[in-house]
Amino acid sequence: MDFALRSCSWRGHATFAPDEPEYRQHLLVNTTSGEAWRCLRCENFIIGPPKGHGPASDAPQILRGRLLRDRFIMRLLACERMLRVIIFALLAWGVVRVRGSQTHLQEAFERELPVLRPVANQIGWNPDNSKIIRDVQHAFTLSPTTLAWIAAALAGYALIELVEAVGLWLGHRWGEYFAVVATSVFLPLEVYELTERVTAFKLIAFLINIAAVLWLLWSKRLFGLNGGGAAYRRERSQDSLLSVKDAAASPA
Repeated sequence: MDFALRSCSWRGHATFAPDEPEYRQHLLVNTTSGEAWRCLRCENFIIGPPKGHGPASDAPQILRGRLLRDRFIMRLLACERMLRVIIFALLAWGVVRVRGSQTHLQEAFERELPVLRPVANQIGWNPDNSKIIRDVQHAFTLSPTTLAWIAAALAGYALIELVEAVGLWLGHRWGEYFAVVATSVFLPLEVYELTERVTAFKLIAFLINIAAVLWLLWSKRLFGLNGGGAAYRRERSQDSLLSVKDAAASPA
């Protein structure tokens, strides 16, 4: 995948006219349709005036190469976090609804369960030995206060995932740290859940979280790893000038 072209198709081309002649001459060509400036992101020549001008050091920070790919990965992680937000928010809402009509739902469940038994017997399923049925029956025995705490915990987790999603999508430094810390805190709970029962959903979610934490720690140089914050800031601060130099050095 050409991340540069994909980004330009969504965000528009990034053209810039540097004051330095040694850069300018490589970024500008004259055509029969007028002047064309080389995009600092995808390096294609775009007909029309540049979007900005000034010293090369004042060029906009344009993500290229690995940094552009990293942003794409972070936004994929943000989308996965948003999916979790939706799931846990719906679960919290469902618990609140059950809490408000617990008696009515229990009566309806107990009334319909005998109707289900003949059908279940035909397919070889015994409702009396079903973990799902036992879990539902146990839920009806919980007090409204307990259900309120469960709903609050689910809503709190959804909120944490929402903050993660926003921070990762925007690519902020605090979002990277928050994602690593918040995800790591819940890893022991996920391990415990896997020891209780392994499902494809639990296993995939666990592996995604492990991969996300390791990738963020190393790629984003968190907690002093891979050069730490100094290397991270140095890499980012060079983006604007290097985007001009790299584009100018490329053959037309």
